Amino acid sequence: MSEKIAALITARGNNTMANKHLRNVCGKALIQYPIDIIKGIDVIDRFYISSDDTKILTIGKEHGFVPIVRPESLARPDSLHVDTIKHALDFMKDKDNYEPDILIVVLGNAVCIQKKWIMDSIKMLNQNDKLSAVVPVHLEQNFHPFRAKYIDENGILKPYFDFTDKQISSNRQDLPNNYFLCHNFWTLNVNKSVYANNGFKPWDFMGANVAPIIINKTIDVHDEDDIKQCEQYIKQMRM
Repeated sequence: MSEKIAALITARGNNTMANKHLRNVCGKALIQYPIDIIKGIDVIDRFYISSDDTKILTIGKEHGFVPIVRPESLARPDSLHVDTIKHALDFMKDKDNYEPDILIVVLGNAVCIQKKWIMDSIKMLNQNDKLSAVVPVHLEQNFHPFRAKYIDENGILKPYFDFTDKQISSNRQDLPNNYFLCHNFWTLNVNKSVYANNGFKPWDFMGANVAPIIINKTIDVHDEDDIKQCEQYIKQMRM
């Protein structure tokens, strides 16, 4: 497929954790980490940053990212990422006369991100035009869906699945491998993902054929403990 590749950093200012993306983490603003990684990838030909926060947009612009001012309707806690992605793609088309074949969506709090992972994801899309997206995942057996329960109307714990005719081990190591999405970046074949309307919920914008890159660490920043984990991760990477 074509090598028309754009990167989009998304960083909502209206967060439950105030100024999350601007927090000082080991000497740099949190958002500086994904910015530095993305700018180091030569095959990306356009760089964009979407936010409702002028400080975030200014930092992005200083590093060569075209700022996309996100409307309030896309910057609420209940706003969906897919709408922000579509808003950005519309901006690219209308303002820059540019329509990427591959869009790398990078979350602004993504400290756990490596250049190799993104390069590998681009390579995988280029080698297999049936793929709609490539995303990082991590193995997680402790929170396996076979072990999950919900509370019914009578206050009783019930399984999500009917195991009547199945033998399910209580040992996590005996269960099928279970992978969770890492919300640090998603590499999308735009036409086969965002506009295909055939993906699996809740991230249906990734399309129906999503391939994994298996990594061993992810941090999704929501609170002070996550900031501390980011600091530990960065210090380890610098050793």
